[in-house]
Amino acid sequence: MLEDIGFINVEISEPVDTFGGAGGESNARAFEVYGYAFLTFKPE
Repeated sequence: MLEDIGFINVEISEPVDTFGGAGGESNARAFEVYGYAFLTFKPE
């Protein structure tokens, strides 16, 4: 999707557990929800 709108060199991180210790942690585990970091560039 990012490349479709013009971004280049798209890099996506490994999954990160962003819900550890949060109130919704059990729901996040049930649905395998993780956070991801994106690094990309958009040409001028």
